[in-house]
Amino acid sequence: MASISLGGTPVKTIGELPSKNTSAPDFSLTKVDLSEATLNDYKGKKVVMNIFPSVDTGTCAKSVRQFNEEAAELENTSVLCISRDLPFAQQRFCGAEGIENVEMLSDFRTGAFGKEYGLEFGDGAFSGLHSRCIVVLDANGTIVHTEQVQETADEPNYKAALEALMDA
Repeated sequence: MASISLGGTPVKTIGELPSKNTSAPDFSLTKVDLSEATLNDYKGKKVVMNIFPSVDTGTCAKSVRQFNEEAAELENTSVLCISRDLPFAQQRFCGAEGIENVEMLSDFRTGAFGKEYGLEFGDGAFSGLHSRCIVVLDANGTIVHTEQVQETADEPNYKAALEALMDA
């Protein structure tokens, strides 16, 4: 379990993020059109997973906006914004914000992604939601960078994620 905080209150996740230099666990997530996305869909591309509790919170929304800007400059890279929000809420947010360079994916059906990646809040007010994390994969699906933000209200280190991506 990882020990992080939510509004200064200590909370734990149900596990630990997968280790660097290991293959990313497969997943099945829901796109905004309600179709399925799996890790295999991104084979041969670098991947940035921007994982967060809910697009309806300020820091989560800011991270989607920031990665949307950064993604416009990236080649052979998919930026996946992953939460347990309903696909309808994700689509509404992207439409209202003009978000076009990232892909929103939802873990609302089973929560298996949050469990498999060890990042689901295990207690506290956000129990069952995803903690704020970044996972970067190279084109072979190997994890080259991870970050679990210690205070959930804080933003991830965008620069470190993008540098890991460039080195991958």
